[in-house]
Amino acid sequence: MNAAYLDYNATAPVKPEVAAAVARALDLVGNPSSVHSYGRAARKAVEDARERVAALTGATPAEVVFTASATEANNLVLAGAGRTRRIVTAIEHPAVLKTAQSLPGETVVLPVDGDGVVALEALEAALKNSTTPTLVALMLANNETGAVQPVAEATRLAHDHGALIYCDAVQAPGRLAFSLATLGVDYLCLSAHKFAGPKGVGALIVRDGAPLKSVVIGGGQERGRRAGTENVPGIVGFGEAAWLAPQDLANAPRLARLRDRLESRLLEIEPRLHVFSAKAPRLPNTSCLTMPGVQSEMQVMALDLAGVAVSAGSACSSGKVEPSHVLRASGVPDAVSGCAIRVSLGWATREEDIETFLAAWRALYAGLTNRWRSGISSAL
Repeated sequence: MNAAYLDYNATAPVKPEVAAAVARALDLVGNPSSVHSYGRAARKAVEDARERVAALTGATPAEVVFTASATEANNLVLAGAGRTRRIVTAIEHPAVLKTAQSLPGETVVLPVDGDGVVALEALEAALKNSTTPTLVALMLANNETGAVQPVAEATRLAHDHGALIYCDAVQAPGRLAFSLATLGVDYLCLSAHKFAGPKGVGALIVRDGAPLKSVVIGGGQERGRRAGTENVPGIVGFGEAAWLAPQDLANAPRLARLRDRLESRLLEIEPRLHVFSAKAPRLPNTSCLTMPGVQSEMQVMALDLAGVAVSAGSACSSGKVEPSHVLRASGVPDAVSGCAIRVSLGWATREEDIETFLAAWRALYAGLTNRWRSGISSAL
């Protein structure tokens, strides 16, 4: 049976160079905070990786804070930026939405349009409606639909009204060209495993001068912004993935062609199929689409049995049988969003993977359609 892994937005397969770098780092014995030669060797590995992550984002090494995940980075900013009023979009990752809504103070949730893009006029109105110091959270690209958000424009609005802005850029490395300077944001987060790095390591970029009070208390690691002994092998792998990520930008047009071919072939099979955010700027690797009348969970399970891995939304919430909050915010009826899956491509995706997916999707849909027709005939 052919197998096709098409769930890169959840986790990208680790690149061989990254795995080799992690393996080498496992031989580093010392604690990065120790002053002896073993500790200095571990510290050098961490700082070399910090320089690579900084280069990926256009930041300085001093602006990079290593964390255990992007979720932790979200918590650090939302709780530690010193702002009691937060403006977040309705399509943010649950790690942003739930954290913001759990904190004291006010959380304003912004609407998006039918393509899942934030309404800037709503942001401007929300900024004008209060003099309370505010933090705005706006992702760079949505993890479910791939819709790219107008972060630079939102940053100008936020700064014009004295607000700080935080960008979840987790889905961007290797797929979109971006930098701290072009976006203009005060904070930005990354997660290594989204772009072929190891799981369990992330980074928060804190623009020089932006406030951040640590919420993880203990030692003085990460310039006092995040206590705890650094995950040296994970950080080294993160650095290697960051070093390799710009090379993937050259692969982005190929992925966009594969994605577009996948969508066009499916529309030939079933013209009623809907592709979400198709009219908006999208990540080149991402397609969120429906199989009319077939529940998402059934599709994911049936495709998995056929050797094809896809998701029914965010990997952090896809175990829950409930409609996508992203699609609901875009005005999609639950009956439609309940039939959506996400297909996401990446560095190792081959043309054969697309063909395997198409064959499995076609067989599943044809089988169910024939079953429905047989049931209707029996009932007549």
